Amino acid sequence: MTVGVRLNCDGPVATLTLCRPDVLNAQTPEMWRAMYGFSRDLPAEVRVVVVRGEGRAFSAGLDRSLLGGGDPAGNSLAELTTLPPEECAERIAGFQAGFTWLHRPDLISIAAVQGYALGAGFQLALACDLRVLAEDATLAMAEVTLGLVPDLAGTKRLVELVGYARALEICTTGRRVGAVEAERIGLANVVVPPPELTAAVRDLTAAVLAGDRNAVVEIKALLAGAGGRSPADQQRAEREAQTRRLRDLAGLGE
Repeated sequence: MTVGVRLNCDGPVATLTLCRPDVLNAQTPEMWRAMYGFSRDLPAEVRVVVVRGEGRAFSAGLDRSLLGGGDPAGNSLAELTTLPPEECAERIAGFQAGFTWLHRPDLISIAAVQGYALGAGFQLALACDLRVLAEDATLAMAEVTLGLVPDLAGTKRLVELVGYARALEICTTGRRVGAVEAERIGLANVVVPPPELTAAVRDLTAAVLAGDRNAVVEIKALLAGAGGRSPADQQRAEREAQTRRLRDLAGLGE
């Protein structure tokens, strides 16, 4: 086990668990590096990654103790201020990699969110393709309250889900979004009572796994790229994807 986060694989399903329940799964750069490491060692048979938090919260965000200096593990974010700008940006790119691997085209990632998902916790939920929320879930992009910006790859996903104006309002006010509103504005796929969260995630996982793996991969690629394509380009992408599927199902391959 890596301190603060662990990965368990069971056939086609991997579960990434934040396991610092005593601090509401507050996150550290060490955890982000570990999450990226998990992505490199993921068995080829994994199709779905479930991301969850141990205890009563998904993640309360950044471990604020790291805002100061003197961390012996070199995790202090204050250290970033001592670096040249290019090196600072490169260090943050490494942090982002702990989140962006959940966008991989061969995986469907599902966030199981209960309690707080604040700051880095909200961005981790946004990194996933799908979000199942318990009724007690509370989301917030709290970086502005620290004089910071969201920098863990969450801003584009947020705009894609709720639109520019709503995303701007959420990020610049740092206000908290409850589960009911989250479902209404498109941040949640499903909202369930807290005792039903595990079962709801299990049902959604089973539904995804019931589909043909190659078809699911093609569908994810089609939808993920749709926002950047013209209608004609999207139609072309559909035709090309369907041609690949037909040939594959006929045993013709490449």
